[in-house]
Amino acid sequence: MKFDTIIRGGRLVTATETVRADLGIRGEKIVAIGNQLAGTRHDAARVINARGRYVIPGGVDVHVHLALPFCGTVSADDYDSGTRAAACGGVTTLIDFATPYGKETLPRALENWRARAEGKSCVDYSFHMCITNWQRQKKDVQRIIDQGVPTFKQFMIYAKQGWQSDDADMYSALETLRDLGGMLCVHAESSRVLDLLIERHHSRAEMKKHGAYLHTLTRPNFVEVEAIERAIRWAKATGGRLFIVHMSTGEGADLVKRAREEGVNVLAETCAQYLALDDSVFAGKDGHLYATCPQLKKPRDQKRLWEGLKRGEVCSVSTDTCTFTRKQKAMWKGDWTRIPMGMPGLETLLPIVYTRGVLGRRLTVNEFVDKCCTAPAKIMGLYPRKGALRIGSDADVTIIHPTNKRKVDWRKMQTNCDWSPFHGWELAGFAEHTFCRGRQVVEDYKFVGRNGHGKFIPRSNPGRP
Repeated sequence: MKFDTIIRGGRLVTATETVRADLGIRGEKIVAIGNQLAGTRHDAARVINARGRYVIPGGVDVHVHLALPFCGTVSADDYDSGTRAAACGGVTTLIDFATPYGKETLPRALENWRARAEGKSCVDYSFHMCITNWQRQKKDVQRIIDQGVPTFKQFMIYAKQGWQSDDADMYSALETLRDLGGMLCVHAESSRVLDLLIERHHSRAEMKKHGAYLHTLTRPNFVEVEAIERAIRWAKATGGRLFIVHMSTGEGADLVKRAREEGVNVLAETCAQYLALDDSVFAGKDGHLYATCPQLKKPRDQKRLWEGLKRGEVCSVSTDTCTFTRKQKAMWKGDWTRIPMGMPGLETLLPIVYTRGVLGRRLTVNEFVDKCCTAPAKIMGLYPRKGALRIGSDADVTIIHPTNKRKVDWRKMQTNCDWSPFHGWELAGFAEHTFCRGRQVVEDYKFVGRNGHGKFIPRSNPGRP
């Protein structure tokens, strides 16, 4: 058999096993797995020596925001810089959020967001469809599913942005998506209580005293926990599929565990920042840079989320990448309610989870692959095309060194951002080589891909990890 590329002698790591084998790529697909696939050097155009390395499926980040208009500005990473960062971090597929603005229909919004990525993206991509007005937009849900987008998102906050859905909208959406084979992703925070706490602390005296730490003081854990509990209640009542996005609290993991034991069809992701950072950063000089929504929590929440990943009530890890530069973050001028919320993260997703998880002895290497590659692909209807090292799967392959660490330095990264929440950290798990559908996009830790290689991937009905 002729191959375009042979990855030779590595340890192939899947969600369930680790084997030493060669991997053969022809065109865009994995076509062979075995020992000594190449008899001579002429059997393949390229042979990659992967001895002493882990060969894993390309990472799947199911929660990113690229070129997002938000908080009075536009996030700094677009489908050029953002997908270059993804490739260098070993991520070969990402899912962004197509958001309607004004009175846009869902089909028009999806068309607009696809146009942002086409011809620019270096890795593959898909979209979730955001619901900003359920009563007006529900008629187009089937049409969106038919276009390969079976996941929809509702926000329990953001009334001022015109994005908020109420309980009745969520209940109705869960019913509709249940019948159509879709899944509802929910940003779970209790808006009325959150707004009350923000108003209560929004004074010059408090802002001078606490600065960015008000982001923590006004978002206690129960703001997220109560909302998760409510969303689970509607999922249980309707039988709909529910996916809690960017879960940040230990109590949230407890609720998901209990609900799953009761047979509720609920899954939850967390994000790398919630596993590696805590709210003490807000007390520092640059604390405002770390503002996200929901915000970083306590060390005890980190501990519980890692336990949840190990035990299964937290099904996957993503980034919620939404990049804002120092200049953009400086818009706050001392008022924490004006901070553009979000951080860069695509390039550090796998390194954070690998270093803190595998090297930190919180996860096995197989569990790492499951949570960052295989489970997200299964949940979002991409498996086995993505998230797998199988004959017939897309040749999305990342090669990492098991122990070598590299220092995080935003000046050497692909992001348009001029800072990193992990600057100066020593992390293993960066992509030494990355292939996206058979094309090498990272070689010896350097980006070698091209704009436009990445393409839209239609998805089937979402599943279970």
